[in-house]
Amino acid sequence: MRKIAIIPARYASTRFPGKPLAMLGGKTVIQRVYEQVAGVTDDCVVATDDKRIAEAVNAFGGKSVMTAASHRSGTDRIAEAIDIIGGQYDIVINVQGDEPFIQPEQIEALCHCFDDEETQIATLGIPFDSMQGVENVNSPKIVVDNRGFALYFSRSVIPFVRGVERQQWLSHFPFLKHIGLYAYRTHVLREVTRLPQSSLEIAESLEQLRWLQNGYRIRVATTHLETIGIDTPEDLEKAEIFLAGLSL
Repeated sequence: MRKIAIIPARYASTRFPGKPLAMLGGKTVIQRVYEQVAGVTDDCVVATDDKRIAEAVNAFGGKSVMTAASHRSGTDRIAEAIDIIGGQYDIVINVQGDEPFIQPEQIEALCHCFDDEETQIATLGIPFDSMQGVENVNSPKIVVDNRGFALYFSRSVIPFVRGVERQQWLSHFPFLKHIGLYAYRTHVLREVTRLPQSSLEIAESLEQLRWLQNGYRIRVATTHLETIGIDTPEDLEKAEIFLAGLSL
């Protein structure tokens, strides 16, 4: 199977404008994301709506494509990008442009999900290590079936562990945190971007519920490698500290 990673990257951001071009350990955030991904896929492209980002990517030897500024989600942006790029790719991987510590092993785990012909979309989950994390509404939870396909994603704590004190829930059920890294069969990517918003998606503000509600099969690969997303300047400071620790 031929695989392409597309990294959607916008300059505009409410909490951190220009974060793809923020410096992290002497390199831009977008360069660090690109370098983590490029070695494990057949191709890698940054999809952006800003010439400054495109120029920065081209400057370090990466590939970029200009897309519309009107896209409401990264999924829509990568769908336009794959149409512009062309080529015969079986799998399209959507790597967030603010995940500089995404690991090649995680990309490979996603791709292995498609060894099963029933897999239409793949994503990642990581076990929670604290109830504080489980209760965080900004950390969506995943419930999977016995074959690893997603049954539901929620900002609420799911499932409810009956008859057990809440602080003991982690020892009674393996709660799984969603990591927002996706891969799609190419034709499925084009299909899901044409779907209207669904009631569950609107209720929870989780795009993947649109796909589930329309019957698409989402395979969840489990990882034990935590990523550090950069949403705010404070996150960048934490990432600098983490990177310094890796360099020791």
